[in-house]
Amino acid sequence: MDLFAPGAAPVAVLVALRTGGLLMVAPLFSAKTIPVAVRTGLLVVLSVLLAPAAYAAAERAGDPALVAVTPVTFVTETLVGIALGLGAALLVGAVEVAGDLMTTTVGLSGAALFDPLNGSSSNVLAQLCQMFAVTVLLAADGHLVMLDALAESLRAIPVGSGVDVRAGLAALVAGGAQLFVLGLRFAAPVLAATMIANVALAVLTRAAPSLNVLSVAFPIQIAVGLAAFVAALGFAATWMAGFTGHYAGSLETVFGGMVK
Repeated sequence: MDLFAPGAAPVAVLVALRTGGLLMVAPLFSAKTIPVAVRTGLLVVLSVLLAPAAYAAAERAGDPALVAVTPVTFVTETLVGIALGLGAALLVGAVEVAGDLMTTTVGLSGAALFDPLNGSSSNVLAQLCQMFAVTVLLAADGHLVMLDALAESLRAIPVGSGVDVRAGLAALVAGGAQLFVLGLRFAAPVLAATMIANVALAVLTRAAPSLNVLSVAFPIQIAVGLAAFVAALGFAATWMAGFTGHYAGSLETVFGGMVK
């Protein structure tokens, strides 16, 4: 790539904006434990490597000399990068939401630990679910899938090309609803097991009023909930192992409404 070619500098800047949007919200890349210097270096390296492909895609789409860094292109490229990262963040966030629901149901709401990925305190099960989801994500090469999606987006949506920002934002908001739907699905086995245990204890209390069930209800609820949680981890891992397909479906929904 000729750095002095017409439009080369604006294309490189727009590639950096799209890459920065991905690194800002994508799981693992946006972790607080990663130093800012490392993320900045990764941004520069990815932008330099992807700039030739972006320039070639801009040539096929039209005249690269017409590409310019304007407020519109600034917002557009950042939004495209955020959409690429948010597609993966929603999947990991759904598992974390399931952990929050399970923590409340089991009765471990008071147990909180410092979350090194987000830099804040979170419930123990929510943090465990998040770490579990990130681990499965790495095992399934999810980080490479996201980088490949970034490269493919430069061919499908050349930098500087027009997109429907309003439709893109609407698709992102609609996709955010899947966060709670998937979280409830992941937490459903634990919620059902805990509810059945509570109903059984209620029936036992009515059958034997003299029995002090309250003294054993809390430990039983925790034991049943944790047992169901361990059993449900395998199903969550199986679902997360298909990250590539779920991620592609999420991107298709978002960019289907964004591309003009």
